[in-house]
Amino acid sequence: MFNRNRGLRQVGAIASISLVAGCGMFSDGDPAEGGPIVVGTTSAPSTLDPAASWDGSWELFRNIYQTLLSYPSGATSPQPDAAQSCEFTDSTNRVYRCELREGLTFSDGDAVDAQAVKHSIDRILAINAPGGPAGLLGSLDRVQAVGDREVVFHLKTSDATFPFVLATPAMSVVDPDDYPADRLREDGGVTGSGPYALDSYDEGARAELVRNDSYKGFAERRNDAVTIRYFDDSAAMVQALRDQDIDLTYRGLAADDIVALQGGADETLQLVEGAGVDISYLVFNPKDEWAAKPAVRKAIAQLVDRATIAHKIYKDTVDPLYSMVPKGLTGHTTGFFDDYGDPDPDKARRILTEAGITDPVPLTFWYTTDRYGSETAVLFKELERQLEASGLFEITLKSRDTWKTYAEGYQKGEYPVFGRGWFPDFPDADNYIAPFVGEQNALGTPYPAPKITEELLPRSRRESDRAQVEADFEEAQEILVRDARLLPLWQGKQYVAASEEIAGAERALDPSTIMMVWELYRKTSW
Repeated sequence: MFNRNRGLRQVGAIASISLVAGCGMFSDGDPAEGGPIVVGTTSAPSTLDPAASWDGSWELFRNIYQTLLSYPSGATSPQPDAAQSCEFTDSTNRVYRCELREGLTFSDGDAVDAQAVKHSIDRILAINAPGGPAGLLGSLDRVQAVGDREVVFHLKTSDATFPFVLATPAMSVVDPDDYPADRLREDGGVTGSGPYALDSYDEGARAELVRNDSYKGFAERRNDAVTIRYFDDSAAMVQALRDQDIDLTYRGLAADDIVALQGGADETLQLVEGAGVDISYLVFNPKDEWAAKPAVRKAIAQLVDRATIAHKIYKDTVDPLYSMVPKGLTGHTTGFFDDYGDPDPDKARRILTEAGITDPVPLTFWYTTDRYGSETAVLFKELERQLEASGLFEITLKSRDTWKTYAEGYQKGEYPVFGRGWFPDFPDADNYIAPFVGEQNALGTPYPAPKITEELLPRSRRESDRAQVEADFEEAQEILVRDARLLPLWQGKQYVAASEEIAGAERALDPSTIMMVWELYRKTSW
């Protein structure tokens, strides 16, 4: 797929992950050669403290902190990292034991021991930060440190997904000396035990990572340093790639840029394409007068034209999505299409009329452009057009420029309707339902759903064989469709654009599509 006559002409490559993985033309070179590998993304961290983050900050955390379990390249289930071994010790999936590797230390030389692990998990629940990951630990009763290397997690209920939770970057192990037990770290520093140390950080601009020589884990680093640059939009990021200011892009490529790269317009670049598990959806705030009305939500569900959005706005770089669980995972359905069918203004009008609503419904839709791609603003204009064309809605669009301020707004319940995207914590249908329901969830808007939270999810979590829980997730999604509190829009595909000189991109994404930057390296031979 690369032109061997390299001195005459460089050839652009458009490849699926499976095709790129089969190429063996290049060998690994000196990791230090050429300086740091520079990665561009439109997804900047909202915090540096794992106890405060249930969002894209994990993309940085995966590389600078360490978790008990994680995903070596190619793995689809969690494997030991800071741990030497982990397992359920009972038949009911309620006691989970991990033994740490010997000799683990943080980047400042302090020991990574069982007490540090207990401290790291306990503080997540103690701090209970708005928008933080405490909701992931709903099944946890207590953490027990036994000696220096043994940690035992006692669960309130059976939870076969708990190893997946421990593998999320939210459960990063932090140094008790630097991270208070009852509040977030405030000095802007990072003390971790991951593959890299954070050498410097300029919020919203760049993070400079250097090899952590004290790291002990599964990651085999193919480079000595990585710089992550944060961009406001795809256009600036792709221009930086073409100008050779960055080596590859991760997260945030716009559809037009993807299409241009697919067309081979720039022969010095390659495009790696893979299946995506990220989704885009709308959230309706029950505290708002109009969004709280089921008829309003169902009328919108009847009007939204996902196929037009996927084709017109995203140039078919995404697929229409009709359930919160994306295709490719056990439990995926097409519930919204089954119940609503094609967009139909007459049906939407009847839904509203039967609820006594005869005047156009005023609603404000909120979005942000620096987290989910440059098309987000265009997507919301299309939603406005579709809804107002029916004569049933009067839509006002508002946005915030930064993810941090946007997240603060929805966590405070300020938005009647708002756009969200979801990159899964782990590749299981549970993670496309559980984070969004219950009194405490990832959306900042309580969603009591007792049938789901008290029956379906607990029952599914007793089953270690995840292929056996399909019926429970299908029933849960029937409830979500009936409530229409969450409205799925599209499922993404994964694209990484890179200089022809960069290799490893096809191995660098874990099952949650978080980039493991240690897999990246420069090609040095043919």
